[in-house]
Amino acid sequence: MHITTAHPLAGYGWDELCAAQFTEHAAAGLLPGRVVRVDRGLCEVVVADGGEVTPLRADIAPVAVHDPLHYVCTGDWVAVGPAAAGHAERAVRALLPRRTSVVRSTSSKRSEGQVLAANVDTVVIAVSLSVEPDLGRVERFLALAWESGAQPLVVLTKADAAPDGDHIRADVEMVSPGVGVLVVSALTGYGMAELGGRLPGTSALVGLSGAGKSTLANALTGRTGSAAMEVRPIGGAGKGRHTTTARELLPLPGGGVLIDTPGLRGVGMFDAAQGLQQAFSEIEALAVDCRFGDCGHVAEPGCAVLKALREGALDQRRLDSYRKLRRENEWIASRTDARLRAEQLRRWKAADREREAVARAKGRR
Repeated sequence: MHITTAHPLAGYGWDELCAAQFTEHAAAGLLPGRVVRVDRGLCEVVVADGGEVTPLRADIAPVAVHDPLHYVCTGDWVAVGPAAAGHAERAVRALLPRRTSVVRSTSSKRSEGQVLAANVDTVVIAVSLSVEPDLGRVERFLALAWESGAQPLVVLTKADAAPDGDHIRADVEMVSPGVGVLVVSALTGYGMAELGGRLPGTSALVGLSGAGKSTLANALTGRTGSAAMEVRPIGGAGKGRHTTTARELLPLPGGGVLIDTPGLRGVGMFDAAQGLQQAFSEIEALAVDCRFGDCGHVAEPGCAVLKALREGALDQRRLDSYRKLRRENEWIASRTDARLRAEQLRRWKAADREREAVARAKGRR
């Protein structure tokens, strides 16, 4: 009888694909590992060494690059080797290809992307019920999550502070096609069992400051006392305060791992065209019937999207949000793509001419 032994890192997500990607590194005598945390040129990583899971610190200088999209990130699978001469820490020698990555635009003038988490199966979007949710911001997070290649899941937190949580959930579900929306309270335990059952593999927890992510992470991981992450009260007007200061990968008691991320003040689009299509799938479905393939859904004749708007089948706020996020995404992309920038300018001019033509036609009536 053939007996197979589970890989030591199976609980961290190691599988056959990881093993195949690691073949050449294994032949070189390197150790497989997963990045738990990154901090100032070093990373905390769990490695499989002698059949055991061993935590250690490793230098990431050998794989340092200039492109932020390829920096070593929490959730990455890496190959770890001996320390370089004169260094006490072991070193990351290679970065395995990422299956998925949660990327947002940074606030830099270079419009660079920042990877929030790598190799994620589920992006958990935490939205606090202690204040009225901003549906436009939920849509923004959903576009980011869909673009990552992972499955989004919206979690409305602090249900204990909102007796109308189920009513709000209905509103959020309307702007979240194809996405589960849960109402939970980490304080009372309401909805937590269902949430825990929907987090197989690797989950990344994202949201604004004050969304209750640290409290949620503590409840999901079972951390208590000194091991628990600090939780701070929110400030006035529902404004959150940062508790988590770095992205960290945490094992879940029922299996799988959770990547907790610091609260975000803003979520910029970064090459998220596919994510926007999925986040606004009903608008994309309507657009198939537009007369023109490049319809901008502004004033074009034969626009199926505008027809749905006039007939009440599409909400004005939803369309405005779609237009805003699509313009933002196109602008970010155009700053690094001269061809797209020229195409965008042509479309803007064409749209201006169309609006002027419509205005002149109305003036002659």
